[in-house]
Amino acid sequence: MSSLTDATSDSPTGSTGVVTDVPQTKGPRQTLTLVAVLLAVFVVPTSISGTGVALPSIATDLHAGPGPVQWVANAFNVAFACFTLVWGSVADIIGRVKAFALGAAVYTVASIGSVFAANIHLLDVARAFAGLGGAAIFACGSAILSTVFSGPARAKAFALFGTVAGIGISAGPSIAGALVQSVGWRWVFVLHAVALAVVLALVPVISRNVQEERRKGARIDVPGSVVFVVAMFLLTCGIVQGSQWGWGSAGVLGLFAGSIVSLVVFTAVEKRREQPMLDLALLANRRFLALCLVPIAGSFGFVTMLTYLPSYLTAAGGHGTGTAGLIMILLTAPMLICPLLAAKLVSRGIPAMRIIYVSIVCLVVGDLGLLLFTPDVSVLVVALPMLVTGAGMALAAGLVDGEALEMVAPEQAGMAAGFLNTLRLGSEAIAVAVYASLLATTVSSKIDEGIQAYPYDGSTARLAGDVSVGDISGQTAQVPADRQSGFTDFLVDTYDSAFHQVLWILAAVCLVLLVVIAAMLRRPHARQA
Repeated sequence: MSSLTDATSDSPTGSTGVVTDVPQTKGPRQTLTLVAVLLAVFVVPTSISGTGVALPSIATDLHAGPGPVQWVANAFNVAFACFTLVWGSVADIIGRVKAFALGAAVYTVASIGSVFAANIHLLDVARAFAGLGGAAIFACGSAILSTVFSGPARAKAFALFGTVAGIGISAGPSIAGALVQSVGWRWVFVLHAVALAVVLALVPVISRNVQEERRKGARIDVPGSVVFVVAMFLLTCGIVQGSQWGWGSAGVLGLFAGSIVSLVVFTAVEKRREQPMLDLALLANRRFLALCLVPIAGSFGFVTMLTYLPSYLTAAGGHGTGTAGLIMILLTAPMLICPLLAAKLVSRGIPAMRIIYVSIVCLVVGDLGLLLFTPDVSVLVVALPMLVTGAGMALAAGLVDGEALEMVAPEQAGMAAGFLNTLRLGSEAIAVAVYASLLATTVSSKIDEGIQAYPYDGSTARLAGDVSVGDISGQTAQVPADRQSGFTDFLVDTYDSAFHQVLWILAAVCLVLLVVIAAMLRRPHARQA
């Protein structure tokens, strides 16, 4: 299989087919541009993963119920998913630096609003605006890097992009936890505001360093943008509410149906637009589309484990939360090394696509290796599978972004980055929801099969729900004292068995994606504008 670099060695071309040169400015300004983009990128995943740690304190301080409190996190995620593609398209029209700066400014103001929010509803609104700004940062940040850097420097820049995003996801809970415990939850958002204020101060440097291609004469596609936002809003709300309302409930099914209808309308609208928000011809580029599927494998193979393996370690493994956090370092440590390693290998002539294939294979092998987990397994036994799984995510992080943007014309880089990141975040939400649903369903089935052996008088549905989220010890009091030990073993075995069944499914999903991606990349496919 030839590399993407080989397949795209020709110069970037615009929609007219004329070769366009994007001059590169080297030196301190280029470095400051990279620093500014990476600092902004660090804030977004840190916010996504770290805000959840602050929710209990927020609930207590603002006297809020569980529903509104959960939307502190959900509002950000929904807004981010809805507007990433919109920002990417807008950036190709008004300029990526301007769109990036606007997004950082919105995020900064929203973070300040979060600091001073007097009630939970104002905080939810502020977090939604922060998600709006975060979408611009991610969509425009990667497009800026694709413009400023070229060759080996570009590969390294995107490797750092992936590394910083991974560190942000991994370190977010620790940073937020330390701030909440020491100075209070509002300081989580103070940190975001301060970091982005630094980014805004560096915008003039970025502006002088970036010479970008724009979609000449294009106007913002308002109808397409509105319909797409509605579709993504309905989809993400359906995913968010699925675990609360039930996946088969009328409300959730209605949200999903509305999303499908909206996407059909969106397609019809875009076909009739002279300057669409999403050029559907972009989706006919099989190589670009194949690369956009790579983060989906990471979502199912890695993000699910990042989210739910700690629950297994505490519930089935009996580890304390501190010990579980230390064990999780084995999963996240490759994010510090592998993205830069991948860039170095590419600079030495290793085909980029070969590394991406290896990354997906690592996800498959790593998830299968995690089947070695048992309630009493030694960490040494599962250390290698955890490292391999982490490497599966880390090797492609950043690398896939740079390679995907090589597939499109320079003036469509923002649109392409927006589409890629929409799939990335959307697939993460879907993968996490699918994992939770599969685990809960499997746990419920196994409890129904074996509960008759124990004198349990409570609701089996509630028992299954509690066990599926890792609450096992709290259920032992529901049976007589002389049966509690056996009942605990039954619940642990149930959770452990369900965890293993879901791992098989996750590995299968990654394997199917590997086959699909390989099939789409089998024959050379020219870059499309």
